Amino acid sequence: MSKNKSTRKGRDFRRDVTEQYQSLVRFDEMLKLRSMAFSTRSEYVRYVRKLAQHVKRDPAELNEAQLRAYLLHLKEAHHYSGSTMRTAVCAMRNFYGKLLGHPWKLFDLVRSPDRKTLPAVLTRAEVARLFAAITEPRFRTILRLIYACGLRIREATTLEVTDIKREPCRLHLHHTKGQKERYVPLPESMLEELRAYWRTHRHPKWVFPGTGRGWREGPGARERLALASEPMGVGSIQNCLRLVVPVAKLPKGTHPHTLRHSYATHLLEEGVSIRLIAQFMGHSSIETTAIYTHLTAVNEAAARAAVSRLLDGI
Repeated sequence: MSKNKSTRKGRDFRRDVTEQYQSLVRFDEMLKLRSMAFSTRSEYVRYVRKLAQHVKRDPAELNEAQLRAYLLHLKEAHHYSGSTMRTAVCAMRNFYGKLLGHPWKLFDLVRSPDRKTLPAVLTRAEVARLFAAITEPRFRTILRLIYACGLRIREATTLEVTDIKREPCRLHLHHTKGQKERYVPLPESMLEELRAYWRTHRHPKWVFPGTGRGWREGPGARERLALASEPMGVGSIQNCLRLVVPVAKLPKGTHPHTLRHSYATHLLEEGVSIRLIAQFMGHSSIETTAIYTHLTAVNEAAARAAVSRLLDGI
């Protein structure tokens, strides 16, 4: 078989997996009924679909030993990281445990600890270089919003016109992780930027409407944006940042979530209460927010000065 035919056959199989196996359709429906976030639901279905592709059969037919062998394959052959392995196991636990009702002990045996690392944070000068390097208004505005309000990327893309409150100036976030609504302060300058961008399309719902495939600026572009049925895609923002990182001479691996980390760190440097920052970011535990205390230049400088004073007194 030629390489092209082989590749085409592989694509056909991947496309037909969901149609072949009703268990995957029922799995997706179950996750919807459990009100799971779209991104999590998509990931869980994707991992079970990959299992079906690997075994070339309905994954519902596998027994515990066969699934155990597959999870070992992921660790040993694909070298999945701790976080990726945990996501795969959670997908399998939902599929086999909750959907099919298998009380397998395998899921209690799998452990995938992560090496504890501090999140990457940009300096204020690096943030300024980033925004200066972005020329397309829609990307510049949404990335500035992520930094100005400490948003997760999907919270920014799904922002609705009615989520922007004028008195007091803040955002009312609905499409959040864990479905936990919250309010976030919105700087007046950022409000004006959002207004200016919205006037370029005037979509009745989305602040950042999706452009769709094959987007080109030109005649009719504004009208197409105004009629968009979906918000801006996450992938387009991630791709924009990948392209601009070397131009702005930013650290490799800078991504949209880096701006959220930078927001928290810079607020701490400005003396904002850690409890308030936790509230703005939607953290369930203040311990999650406390990690940013290790990243602030102000705290580090204060600690050095304190130690110097201690040494001077000895």
